[in-house]
Amino acid sequence: MAPNKKPSIKSKLHPRNKNRENYDLAALVACTPALAEHIKLNKSDEPSINFANPAAVKLLNKGLLHHYYGIEHWDFPDNNLCPPIPGRADYLHYIADLLAENNAGKLPKGSKITCLDVGIGANTIYPILGVAIYDWNFIGSDIDAAAIASAEKIIAANPSLKDKIECRLQKDKHAIFKGIIGAKEAVDITICNPPFHASKEDAIKGTMRKVKNLSGKKDKHPTLNFSGVSNELIYEGGESQFINNMISDSKKMDKNCFWFTTLVSKESNLKGIYKHLKKVKATTIKTIPMGTGNKSTRIVAWTFLNKQEQQNWIKNRWK
Repeated sequence: MAPNKKPSIKSKLHPRNKNRENYDLAALVACTPALAEHIKLNKSDEPSINFANPAAVKLLNKGLLHHYYGIEHWDFPDNNLCPPIPGRADYLHYIADLLAENNAGKLPKGSKITCLDVGIGANTIYPILGVAIYDWNFIGSDIDAAAIASAEKIIAANPSLKDKIECRLQKDKHAIFKGIIGAKEAVDITICNPPFHASKEDAIKGTMRKVKNLSGKKDKHPTLNFSGVSNELIYEGGESQFINNMISDSKKMDKNCFWFTTLVSKESNLKGIYKHLKKVKATTIKTIPMGTGNKSTRIVAWTFLNKQEQQNWIKNRWK
């Protein structure tokens, strides 16, 4: 970065996001030396990386986790989803704000908060960031035993994560919360980044569009820059069906959790989601706008607790 030049602010990111300014590539290379070979000058003659290259993206994210969050050991199979760190951190910042609304404006930190990550994945990214930023406890569920094994390996390799994240295998592919949350267990908030595509064909088309946007080239056989195996990206019926199944399942655990939340990528899915939430008699429904880079998305949150039950929850768990 040139002397006296103000860093570019990514204004769409949450104010507490550590990556609102341009990446300090020199600092990232110091943490992750292999990233150096992927740094090139862009059209503006500024150092950058090729975001269409999966290897470069993974190394960038390794550097971000190490430099900004103190996570030195983060690795998983290359065919699994490699998440963009700033966007994942934003989700956690916004749900922290949601919890603060119920806590007299105070951001709840520490082990009094238990968050369930539906679909922890091989990369374990949400629990990693949630522990690093807010010191919350996490439960991470997944239907893929290999993903659970990868997550447990990452947790074991980083002392700061030990005893903070518990991984649980979902044995029923049709269930989301049942079989994960115990009958007498309390979870303060759930998070989820649902599978986006309804079929393999949809996933391939989406990948082709993304690669073309990033590289300017049309590729009939693209490699997804953030990777991802089928159950991370594909669900029969797509995002809408997954979220509606999640809503139905959440009703069965209506008193076990304060807030249920999910990302909703497609704005067109909101109408059906709201309709289903009213059908199952959610007492409060909130929509939180969120944006990273050129992409706009949102979080939908709901609870089944009435005002008195919410006050009792806060008194018994957060005070």
